[in-house]
Amino acid sequence: MDLFDRASAAVIGAAQQQGVSRLVWMSSFGVGDTFELATVTQRTMYRTLLRRVYANKKIADDRIRSSGLDWMLVFPTGLTNGRAKGTYRVGDRLQMRGAPRISRADVATFMLQAARGGEWSRRNAVITD
Repeated sequence: MDLFDRASAAVIGAAQQQGVSRLVWMSSFGVGDTFELATVTQRTMYRTLLRRVYANKKIADDRIRSSGLDWMLVFPTGLTNGRAKGTYRVGDRLQMRGAPRISRADVATFMLQAARGGEWSRRNAVITD
């Protein structure tokens, strides 16, 4: 259950070795500080079904923050395979209601734009429809 911890260490090491300075990393909504923004139903699921996975993701997120890289962490809500809508909410903190979802296509678009710009440098980005 240490997949994300090992993956973050490998990616950071490769970035440093190759002289890459910016890292955009997709975590999960409910990991770390975003847990407090979740609905009661979501928090129950994160505490039970996803407890070990989310604990490992937090280790990875903390490693990235302390890496010295120009990092950005993205925390999408429930991912869908739907088409990109081109409209979504993104912020450091977004309070959730219901069962928020967002398409992988919209998350990918945001991550690409964020990687090219500096607005989200060393910040968390919560993203949802």
